[in-house]
Amino acid sequence: MRKIILLVILLILGWKAYERYGQEFNQINATSEHAFSAQSELEDAPDIDIGSASRSKFTCDGRVYCSQMKSCDEAIYFVEHCPNVKMDGNHDGIPCEKQWCI
Repeated sequence: MRKIILLVILLILGWKAYERYGQEFNQINATSEHAFSAQSELEDAPDIDIGSASRSKFTCDGRVYCSQMKSCDEAIYFVEHCPNVKMDGNHDGIPCEKQWCI
């Protein structure tokens, strides 16, 4: 009878250790997957042009036309970073040629 009780206790302790190891393994695996995902997001992110200090002060705020710009640098920033702008009619990469970027 003692052998059976001892065997049951050992089985319970073994099961608890297995559960704990499984939880730790899942946490480690999830952490490493999160780290890998964050690293791949950084690698896939577009390069940001920080060469010009004046461009870094602009933000996409809904303006889309040259008449709404105040400089050539601002127009270039909007064309390169903002969606649905209408500043480069001939699609040559130079926005607002008649007003700002002459």
